Amino acid sequence: MMRAFGASLSLPSTPYSYTVLDQDLSAALQEFGNNLNIRVNVSAEVRGRIRGRMPDLPPREFLDRLTALYNLQWYYDGLVLYVSAAHEAQSRLIVLNPISFDAFKTALDALKISDERYIVKPAPGEGLVLASGPPRFVALVDQTLKGLVAEAQARRDPVAAERPQRDSVLMLFRGSSSTVIRDGRPEGHYSSDTPHQDSVAREAGPARK
Repeated sequence: MMRAFGASLSLPSTPYSYTVLDQDLSAALQEFGNNLNIRVNVSAEVRGRIRGRMPDLPPREFLDRLTALYNLQWYYDGLVLYVSAAHEAQSRLIVLNPISFDAFKTALDALKISDERYIVKPAPGEGLVLASGPPRFVALVDQTLKGLVAEAQARRDPVAAERPQRDSVLMLFRGSSSTVIRDGRPEGHYSSDTPHQDSVAREAGPARK
């Protein structure tokens, strides 16, 4: 099991043998995923051809070599390996209020979204954070914050405060997999055959005794 910074990307340590001498880069990346049983999403902006033999390298090194040679970025979210062109990288200023940066970073780490190659750091200003990286990474960072803000706002709702106390439950969807976050903490992971659009849903569950 190799660590892909955020989610764990399981790759063998034995060399990956690439024998095609002339192949479209996108097709080579899809073949890489098929051979290793990993779902791969290649951006339409990934262009180029691989000409000539590639050295036999462990899969992780092979992937890193391709990204370096063709100016790409990759991010694994636990279900899909996303490969995009470096020029697609995004930088976004996000308003944290009413969430603290420490709570936000803790949630990203707990959900295995954080990736030390990409940036999530406090920015100058009141309650701002800078997120920078490939589109999938930035989208998950933004999605997580929206869920945390919705949870915090629900807790501060004076009308809700008069009702019997209930647990705050978030559902973080990633394709056909979902993560339950109860009171700000990941509780369990579930999978189904029906894919969902990436989203965060908030539910109110009965208080646990």
